[in-house]
Amino acid sequence: MGPISEVVMKRVSRNFGSTVALRGIDASFSAGQITSLEGPNGSGKSTLLGILGTTISPTRGEVLYGSQSVEPAEIRAAIGWLSHETHCYPDLTPRQNLKFAASLYGMREERWESAAERFGVDAFADRTFRRLSRGQRQRVALARSMVHAPSILLLDEPTNGLDRDGIERLVMALSEEAARGCIVVLVTHDAILAERVAARRLFLERGRLRDESSSTGAEPAG
Repeated sequence: MGPISEVVMKRVSRNFGSTVALRGIDASFSAGQITSLEGPNGSGKSTLLGILGTTISPTRGEVLYGSQSVEPAEIRAAIGWLSHETHCYPDLTPRQNLKFAASLYGMREERWESAAERFGVDAFADRTFRRLSRGQRQRVALARSMVHAPSILLLDEPTNGLDRDGIERLVMALSEEAARGCIVVLVTHDAILAERVAARRLFLERGRLRDESSSTGAEPAG
């Protein structure tokens, strides 16, 4: 499918047995905009991100990509994803992991080079992934999530393990992704990062969403 201008959640709820993770969420996410999802542990942030990324199905409600509801397989190629797992192969090098990720999306092999340079991965590109530090692994995972220039970028705690240089590279990359029209949504407990990069800040608590982007107070987002 072509570029996605907006993702809209309509009355989305998600239950896990008797536990209600999300309660009737109405929200939209626009191209060129960075949105942060914030809130306490267990508030439903990762569940909401998983629904946007099609890895979790809503119990009720729907998610529209552009103007239509699509099958998960149709949208996944357009999604860049960073979760708590790196989704990198531990016995391969960063170079091999990024080359493989690029090939999965039909990108030229050389695409890995720009992704690696963006996050400073080229400095350790030929070490075995399992031998890297936590921060180095996070850099590789971030590069992997953006290697195919996705239309939708979903990041779960992207600053985990990053040093100051890594965070600055992340801030620059997020700005660049938004500038080219990507829909960027990040889950974070880092309020400083959210203040720096997010045009819109959404807060989840007990499965309910509110928009606190405006200092004057905003209507509930869901």
